[in-house]
Amino acid sequence: MEIAIVLIAGIVSGFVNVVGGGGSLISLPVLIFLGLPSAVANGTNRVALMVQSLVAIGYFKNKGYFYPKLSVLLGIPALAGSIVGAKFAISLSDQMFNRVLAIVMLVVLVLIILRPEKMFLSQAKGEDLSKARLFIAALVFFGVGFYGGFIQAGIGFIIIAALALITGLSLVKINSLKVAVTLIYMSSSLLVFIISGKVDWILGFILAAGNALGAYLGGIFTVSGGDKWIRIFLVVTVSLMAAKLLGLHNLLL
Repeated sequence: MEIAIVLIAGIVSGFVNVVGGGGSLISLPVLIFLGLPSAVANGTNRVALMVQSLVAIGYFKNKGYFYPKLSVLLGIPALAGSIVGAKFAISLSDQMFNRVLAIVMLVVLVLIILRPEKMFLSQAKGEDLSKARLFIAALVFFGVGFYGGFIQAGIGFIIIAALALITGLSLVKINSLKVAVTLIYMSSSLLVFIISGKVDWILGFILAAGNALGAYLGGIFTVSGGDKWIRIFLVVTVSLMAAKLLGLHNLLL
């Protein structure tokens, strides 16, 4: 039953991550609810995210959406930030991390409903990859990396909004960059968790198998377009999981 739950959570989170972001809002709480300490759940989740990113990059590359130079430019500061963020995550107690995760989930829930990144995309006046814009993006992505190394959940919304506002790239191009940059900084944050012994490899690879399938399906869905029904699913699911993490689930029964 545990294997089936983790596998299904992986498929759903991998799909949602590639389509727009927020997949870790599903997989990370599921690992915690199965009894893993928060730091171990956080580290284990990253094994799957690495695999998912590799699969998604391969799909986008085959479709002609692959930008290695820009990915590295944004990925290097993100990598540095993720090391700091991962160390901070490991230092927190389970109770504190779960509370922070629940609050983050509720904040991302608001982003899912309001869709601020859609506003940024609509206001874009075309691509602007000037040196000044890229410098600003590099600074912002250090913060993106810190958050990704710390908790990761909902990082897709942050990346989409940031790149839309700073560079004016299209959503498909941004999604391609998102998975590439995630792969770069995820490698360093995962290493921090591995060194600290905070990874359950068996559950990590099971989750990764689900994420790989979900990421592939998500890549197809992203290129073809459309994601309204996914938001409805996330609103319901994330609300229930956040309530449980905050200890409020009994009030809902």
